[in-house]
Amino acid sequence: MKEIFASGQLTRGYHVEKFCQSLHDYTGAKHVFLMTSATTALTMCLKAIDIQPGDKVAVSDFSYPASANVIEDLGAIPVFIDVDCDTFNMSVKDLERKMSPEIKAVIFVDALGNPSGIEKIKSVCENFGVPLVEDAACAIGSQINSQKVGTISDLTCFSFHPRKLLTTGEGGAILTDNDAYAKWLSVKSNHGASGMKGKGLDFIDYGYNYRMSEIQALMGWKQLVKLDDIIIDRNLIANSFESKLKEYGFKKQHVASNAIHNLQSLVFKVPHYIVRNELIDHLNEQNIESTIGTYCLSGCTYFRDKYHDVQPAAEFLGDHTITLPCYDNLDIDRVVKCIVDFCKTNIQ
Repeated sequence: MKEIFASGQLTRGYHVEKFCQSLHDYTGAKHVFLMTSATTALTMCLKAIDIQPGDKVAVSDFSYPASANVIEDLGAIPVFIDVDCDTFNMSVKDLERKMSPEIKAVIFVDALGNPSGIEKIKSVCENFGVPLVEDAACAIGSQINSQKVGTISDLTCFSFHPRKLLTTGEGGAILTDNDAYAKWLSVKSNHGASGMKGKGLDFIDYGYNYRMSEIQALMGWKQLVKLDDIIIDRNLIANSFESKLKEYGFKKQHVASNAIHNLQSLVFKVPHYIVRNELIDHLNEQNIESTIGTYCLSGCTYFRDKYHDVQPAAEFLGDHTITLPCYDNLDIDRVVKCIVDFCKTNIQ
């Protein structure tokens, strides 16, 4: 960082190029664009595929609201696709049932980092001739069939928010193998500039400034080299929790046999005999942080009131999932004991 400040170049320098190249090397993606967030990344992806007001965009219903907000912001219409109750990811059957000529794109969300089932969703998209945008905000480092997330979909978006396994404070990225999308993104993400005109830039289109700074990029590529080791450690923690809580009725988010989950978040469905929110409060009283799994988008007040199309599986998961701590040097046995004590009290 001292070198960055000494150079005076705080943007579009060595570390931005280094992070882009590192993401290219790590994922195999042909083109990488660093962005200010996964939300701006998703917005740019929808613009790249020319989503217009009134167009419909199918979106996984168990996610953070940003996944649907970007559709709404463009004046398009979100079509909420219910999810599988085991993987928490988009239901193939529900997508096939709701597909129509009005749907111009599909946003698949790797729920909590889990890519399970995306290849089946991709097949549906190819059959209907619509582009697949992957909201992989949580999924950097995850894999399907030994293929890293980043090259599976037409466009993939990562987040580098502080809650993510790799953080740059705020930030995100778009990855694609599509040359046409890449050409559009290179111009639009840089104020519409392409090349030089005389002594200044040649602005061939209008555009945006969604660029990442040098400091953020330095943070990013330094963490990327450690990412796979972090994922291995988190999976060990998750497996330990699963083995200790299984007999009490907790069911961990299912990961397909051909997938590797980066364990961005360790999420369980709670057993039927306890109230999830009460368990969160109980853990908090013991200074153990936990939270909900994530949100049923169609059940959020804004979308519920506007579209009246709440998806049952996503709503169930929104009410019955809990995220448990998953970090280095975690006292797993202490967390498990607090959960088991709560369960035994409720069973009685």
